Amino acid sequence: MAEVVVGRIVRPHGLRGELIVEVRTDDPEARFQPGVVYATKNGPLKALTVRWHQGRPMVGFDGVPGRTEAELLRGVLLSVDVDEDDLGDDEFRDDDLEGLAVVDADGTAIGTVARVEHGAGHETLVVRRQGTHPARIPFVAEMVTEIDFEAEVITVDLPPGLLEL
Repeated sequence: MAEVVVGRIVRPHGLRGELIVEVRTDDPEARFQPGVVYATKNGPLKALTVRWHQGRPMVGFDGVPGRTEAELLRGVLLSVDVDEDDLGDDEFRDDDLEGLAVVDADGTAIGTVARVEHGAGHETLVVRRQGTHPARIPFVAEMVTEIDFEAEVITVDLPPGLLEL
């Protein structure tokens, strides 16, 4: 089993404790269902209700009866245990990425993935580099062009100046 992040709580919606969730999975209909229990940094959250609004799930959680309680959950990441064989093409466990070499399109070494940070909008690869500050590479398809687990290499295509930030 693998624990993967499938969403991030964005904000409350209304007064009944429902929360809008930013989807971080390629199979949101399967990942957001009543009865699903999500792992969070604050302990498990069980979805009681799920309805869709403007393409995003609005979830009512057990133990979150109103807006006041919902406000405390802003930014919380929602994870589920997934069978390794059921991971989608765009779903990765952090520890699968950590330690992989990062190279640019022509094969020049950039560094090694030290950790994955989960933030608003997308994940960021924090890449440890020799003799300089770590690089922070947005984990988006436009920049991360290939992940080869057999070769243990991530190939990136970065805009000019990103490594100097």
